[in-house]
Amino acid sequence: MDETSQDRDWPPLEVEVDPRLLEILVCPVTRGPLEYDRARAELISRSARLAFPIRDGVPIMLPEEARELGEGE
Repeated sequence: MDETSQDRDWPPLEVEVDPRLLEILVCPVTRGPLEYDRARAELISRSARLAFPIRDGVPIMLPEEARELGEGE
């Protein structure tokens, strides 16, 4: 059976992303900077209040795939 994102354990295992890729990626909503949250395997856009998932080392930069940041995040 294929593993889906819902079947994965939380928190995810640390995911490595090419540092050169992190330097050029921007938020697709605001075009602002992103912060790499290695422990949660997400790219955080503070200006859009969104966290974009990283799956198998690939950032998923679709707003509909992002989670909204909670208060205090």
